[in-house]
Amino acid sequence: MDVIDFIRGRRSSKNLGAGHVPFEIVVKAVQAGVWAANAHNSQPWRFVVVSDEEVKKRLLDEMGKEWLEDLIGDGIDAEKALKIIESSNGRSMKAAYLVVVCLTMADMDVYWDSKRSRCEYLMAVQSVAAAVQNMLLALHGMGYGACWRCSPLFAPDAVRRVLQLPNDVEPMALVEIGHRGGETTGTRKPLSDVVFLNRWGEHLR
Repeated sequence: MDVIDFIRGRRSSKNLGAGHVPFEIVVKAVQAGVWAANAHNSQPWRFVVVSDEEVKKRLLDEMGKEWLEDLIGDGIDAEKALKIIESSNGRSMKAAYLVVVCLTMADMDVYWDSKRSRCEYLMAVQSVAAAVQNMLLALHGMGYGACWRCSPLFAPDAVRRVLQLPNDVEPMALVEIGHRGGETTGTRKPLSDVVFLNRWGEHLR
């Protein structure tokens, strides 16, 4: 398959189907992740593969508690908020594996000023995101479904507590892995809306 067609064919599986997924599929996906482009070749990513059903449920439940506080704080009725969380956790529980993708600054450059320190952190975030995209494409190529969730960003304390993360490891994303399901037709804005030539405002025609 043409590589562009392959990339365009990837979809998020937002309602994974049931069925066994060999562990080596997850290993291959993570291997693809660690070959992503990254800042200074620092490889600032860490991965926690959750396969145990009890750990998976505890992780989602604890994250859900933090999410519930946020939803109620947003003015959403408690009963409705609980239904939102239960629906989301139900989808995640269908995953054969949850991969919690984390960031560490341990091998990134250290600067004395806040401007460059922030840039260095953003470079690490970009590197981790590139690793996640590699994982998604690898799973797509192997015929499995996956969905990238950002929920760990909103409940870092819960993730740290359940997975016993070191202080210098920051949870960034959750990748659900399983059999394909709940995929939708992908749409994107035309390039003329998002690509500029030479300067802002000169749209690609």
